[in-house]
Amino acid sequence: MVHHTINTSNSKAPRASSKSKRMNRLLYPVLIGLIVGTLVACGSAPRQTPADRPSVPEVAAPQPVVVGDTSLLPGALLQAKSRWTPVRWAELPGFDDDALHEAWNAWVKSCERPGPVFAPLCSEVRRLSIGSGEEQRAWLVARLQPYRVDALSGSAEGLLTAYFEPVLEGARTPSAAFSVPLYQPPLGLAQRKPWFTRQEIDTQPSVQAALKGREIVYLADPIDALVLQIQGSGRVRITQPDGTQTVVRLAFAGSNDQPYKSVGRWLLDQGAVRDASWPAIKAWVAQNPGRVNELLWSNPRTVFFREEILSDLDAAFGPKGAQGVALTPGRSIAVDPGSIPYGTPVWLASPGPTARLQKLVLAQDTGSAIVGAVRADYFAGWSPSAAELAGRLKQPLRLWVLWPK
Repeated sequence: MVHHTINTSNSKAPRASSKSKRMNRLLYPVLIGLIVGTLVACGSAPRQTPADRPSVPEVAAPQPVVVGDTSLLPGALLQAKSRWTPVRWAELPGFDDDALHEAWNAWVKSCERPGPVFAPLCSEVRRLSIGSGEEQRAWLVARLQPYRVDALSGSAEGLLTAYFEPVLEGARTPSAAFSVPLYQPPLGLAQRKPWFTRQEIDTQPSVQAALKGREIVYLADPIDALVLQIQGSGRVRITQPDGTQTVVRLAFAGSNDQPYKSVGRWLLDQGAVRDASWPAIKAWVAQNPGRVNELLWSNPRTVFFREEILSDLDAAFGPKGAQGVALTPGRSIAVDPGSIPYGTPVWLASPGPTARLQKLVLAQDTGSAIVGAVRADYFAGWSPSAAELAGRLKQPLRLWVLWPK
């Protein structure tokens, strides 16, 4: 950068004429302005050359995060159930450390059914799926603005839980070993809201007659059937009469519209357990086989399914969420759509104690128990460790939506 200066110390300079003096008086304020402007410019951060900027495939190179950024933030945004408060990128815990390529897989899935806000970005998102983490991070900073999700009451902290896709054994026909049916939606389900309760389904002959022929598979354990209904979908490994096995996915196809009641909460209120995790619930059932129906009927809600063929590609992802795209383990969350629209990239931070999570996720699903501004259900996958995490995760949560500038 060139510095413009004026030499005023030369005593040997000839005296100026009166005309020159007048010209000097006119030029003097202009020169002073040049000096001040130059000094201010030299005190700011130097411009980056194109070679200094991160290269993004076919996307204009964005400016990096400026330490101590003092640029003006946009205004807050009001949603039906939340208030979004603009923040700087430096406020996102762990933003520099996340393996963003894992989240990009989920984002590409969201671009199969994008909303109107994010659809214009999907071509760039797809191109960046082969970019480096640095390129993806730079693009986020250039194109999106983070907003902290606050409750309308002002609280920025909420609750994180997790869910998973169970993998169970089943059969096409009932037997002594496999006697618990899972059903397709009954005919006329839409004409009666709410439909019959779980207890009425199990005990009333007229309701059982309405479900006759709607069985998809039979499971061995009624608690496994309950788990699959609570999770909303699952994989069932079916052994055929000739000994071969096939794996199908049972996806959510409707419910009886009865209120959901937690069987874990019921056991806690009974003083039957101190730990309401699924391992503890199953242990209680093993010790109290005569009270299984009492436990099951404490939750009047039941879920109906549809069968989906599980291809090799489908097997690498979870079931379709409420957005209509397949869920990605560890990168998809269920939210309250009144707080966060489907397809929105979200920065999630939860300090533990079960799991410390600081990562980019996509809002791609919802659930009957997922209600409120700062509320998320974390899709853990379908492995035994996913089941363990889903059974135990219940901890504080903070969320930031990443919204197009």
